[in-house]
Amino acid sequence: MPENTKLDLMVLGTSGLRHYGGVIDEEFHPKLRGTLGAKVYREMADNSSTIGAIQYIIESLVRQVEWRVEPSEIGDNTSLEWAEFLEQCMSDMDYTFEDFISEVLSFLVYGWSYFEVIYKVRRGETGERTTNSTYADGRIGWRKIALRSQDTLDHWVFEEETQDLKGMVQWDVYAGKTAYLPIEKSILFTTRKYKENPEGRSIYRNSVIDYFYLKRISQIEAIGIERDLTGLPTMEVPLALLHPDADVNSKALRYEFEKMLAEIKNDERAYALIPSETDPEGKPTGYKFRLMSTGGSRQFDTNATKLYYKTNILQSVVAQFLQMGMSGVGSFALASTQTNLFAVALGSFLDTITSTFNKSAVGPLLKLNGCPSDYVPKLVHGDIESPPLAEIGAYIQALASAGQLPEDDAIKRKLLEIGNLPIPAVAEGESMSTNQKAPFKGIEPLRSLTVNNGRID
Repeated sequence: MPENTKLDLMVLGTSGLRHYGGVIDEEFHPKLRGTLGAKVYREMADNSSTIGAIQYIIESLVRQVEWRVEPSEIGDNTSLEWAEFLEQCMSDMDYTFEDFISEVLSFLVYGWSYFEVIYKVRRGETGERTTNSTYADGRIGWRKIALRSQDTLDHWVFEEETQDLKGMVQWDVYAGKTAYLPIEKSILFTTRKYKENPEGRSIYRNSVIDYFYLKRISQIEAIGIERDLTGLPTMEVPLALLHPDADVNSKALRYEFEKMLAEIKNDERAYALIPSETDPEGKPTGYKFRLMSTGGSRQFDTNATKLYYKTNILQSVVAQFLQMGMSGVGSFALASTQTNLFAVALGSFLDTITSTFNKSAVGPLLKLNGCPSDYVPKLVHGDIESPPLAEIGAYIQALASAGQLPEDDAIKRKLLEIGNLPIPAVAEGESMSTNQKAPFKGIEPLRSLTVNNGRID
């Protein structure tokens, strides 16, 4: 640097994130803050058939996505060996990598998900949690990358001067203990980055009001239907029983009638206790019990109202194509456009998952095993949905006719992959594509590691 140039490394401003004692105060709705918000989003995801359908589609689409490891751009045998090592670590955990991704997707509901990275030393089938592995090369791998659920968050820990996130303090009421999880040993997935808020933002935040209105209308509708079907229990009694100055016996008798009428309906206690009719001489006719029916149709169409709120929920996550066909309208072109938009939105979240995983999980793991920074591989994801084969064929034919289609093994393999066709093995002497595994033999094992009380020395 020039002698007169001075580089200021001080942090002068802040992101403006509101937090007190590590508790985030960015949500203006009091019932959506902290663990209260986690309970609301849990209710929405578990109780709403509309949101449940969205979550099911998302998880189903993500589970069929291909996850693969790409070696570094150097492309020699050493880079292929490090890529093979990363694939081994992904398949050598206590549970499958797809199950891990399924737990990561909880960040869509809550806005964030936090994982503790737990390592092990690969020493073969030892039966010990800290050393048990399919491989016995003495290197460090993942035992599991464990979710630390959103409803166990106690508070976040921030650097006092720079306000950088240092970690999460967990309070597990079932285990009866707290735990500090430093960010260096963890992975934090968030739906978006704003004010450096570690809690992100739930993709269902904009549909909270619609969900509760839909829930309330459904409850009222169910009660109304039940009352229409069963009627309102009504009993005529002498006027003396209803008088405020009735004697003790009359009050006791009235109480017994009220109790009987209330128990006629097991859920919503509704009845009417009215004076009995009189005969021509003006004398009460006595006691009379009947079911009072309600009027016919209502002024409001509850089905249309519920459809309105369901559509709002779907539109908030660009999943309105789920409603197409139910209302008898919608073209194939419109459905295709909307599904493509949903796939693009979901693909952006997969980009977030892979970039966060590569930075917070792959990088530290490969560094622990002595991998040079130039040889660090990365995790990539496939497409959410493949384009129609007819469109791909027309595009390839157009390129070939124009003489712009190169003779390349990677292109051929990609086309076979899109068509779900078998990919031929690479013959000896041919170039190896990124999805072809190399023999893992060139990396020296770490023989000097020992494990003491869960720590690697």
